[in-house]
Amino acid sequence: MAELSRRRFLQGVAGFGVGMLSGCAGLPIGTGGKAHVVVVGGGFGGATAAKYLRLLDANIQVTLIEPKAKYISCPGSNWLFAGLTNLEQLTVDYLALQDKYGVKLLVDRVSGLDAAKRRLRLAGGQSLSYDRLIMSPGIDFRWDAIAGYDQAAAEQFPHAWQAGPQTLQLARQLQAMPDGGVVLMTVPADPYRCPPGPYERASMMAYWLKHYKPRSKIIILDAKRSFSKQALFEAGWGKHYGYGTANSLVEWHSLADNPLLELNKQSKVLTSEFGDQFRADVLNIIPPQTAAPIALQQGLADSTGWCPVRPLSGQSVFDEFIHIIGDAAQYAPIPKSAFAANSEAKACAMAVISLLSQKPVPAPHWVNTCYSLIAPDHGVSVAGVYKLDAANAIAQVKGAGGVSAPRGVESLALEAEYTRVVFRRLMADAFR
Repeated sequence: MAELSRRRFLQGVAGFGVGMLSGCAGLPIGTGGKAHVVVVGGGFGGATAAKYLRLLDANIQVTLIEPKAKYISCPGSNWLFAGLTNLEQLTVDYLALQDKYGVKLLVDRVSGLDAAKRRLRLAGGQSLSYDRLIMSPGIDFRWDAIAGYDQAAAEQFPHAWQAGPQTLQLARQLQAMPDGGVVLMTVPADPYRCPPGPYERASMMAYWLKHYKPRSKIIILDAKRSFSKQALFEAGWGKHYGYGTANSLVEWHSLADNPLLELNKQSKVLTSEFGDQFRADVLNIIPPQTAAPIALQQGLADSTGWCPVRPLSGQSVFDEFIHIIGDAAQYAPIPKSAFAANSEAKACAMAVISLLSQKPVPAPHWVNTCYSLIAPDHGVSVAGVYKLDAANAIAQVKGAGGVSAPRGVESLALEAEYTRVVFRRLMADAFR
């Protein structure tokens, strides 16, 4: 990406809370009634959708259903392994959505859905109807991929792919590992939440090990042949962690043709299809993923395990009154990321208001950017802009976005600062 174009893109990212609504010119604000929109899931997608529905039309009643009173951000959680953050700094509540924007919060879980009557049942016993339902339920894990690794085993060998107690547990295991020990990380095939996430995690672990246990090693066993921002990560690993040398702190291996089949929990050994065995002191197994159970149970997912949508409006292909955003939904080629969920939520909010007003849905644009830290002063990024093509499918805008191309220490440090700034702005845009 040319430096001027990249600078302009980053300026747009810095103001995405306003910029993503530029397509609202001429959008009918005010339905004239008291339509009720229910949002299920209070992550980056659901919180953003609830907030922007109220910003765009204060006449709409918006209810957000989320089982937790506070949200712990997955973005930024890898930094905990390098000692750059803590769970408190990653945690946010929903007070601003309630007090500032008038969103009604129900701390509860959906137990049933009557789509024909447009009615939800909650685990706490409450029942409520909706005019439009926005589902942003997130992910669940496929526990059948590696024999011996199930939900119970994940308590011993944490995936930490949903930020919280498992993140702390994995960090403590890393710190308790002897110098010269091995961390083994497994990475699933696409699609999964946050494609560059495992490699940032390996980087942050390597940074900590370099300072405190420098004879140790992180081995990444990847179900893919290549990964997001690979050239940038490998260059960073070479710069900081000796990648490609006999003393490298990080090793990456593709097991695309030799998948992992079994975990022996007692010996901490993973065995592949060809009989190769991998033993570690710390095991970080990231399972393949699927849409959250509520989406599967209500028939909103297809055979892939993800929820297909009509890109123009975010409506489920199975129910015109249900919209699906975030990691659970299929918006390919847009990756599954918090930034993408935030962008999908804004487009969905505009579509919902248009449909409630019986007006044409404006053509959406989506933006995704993903920043990663390789070291505290070394950041890298990838960005993309997307729109509908002539067939109403999502297509990446040619010439927009791209990957970072740092040319020196100052550029690397600037990318690292962008990483922190974009995270803070994304948190504020969704929750504050």
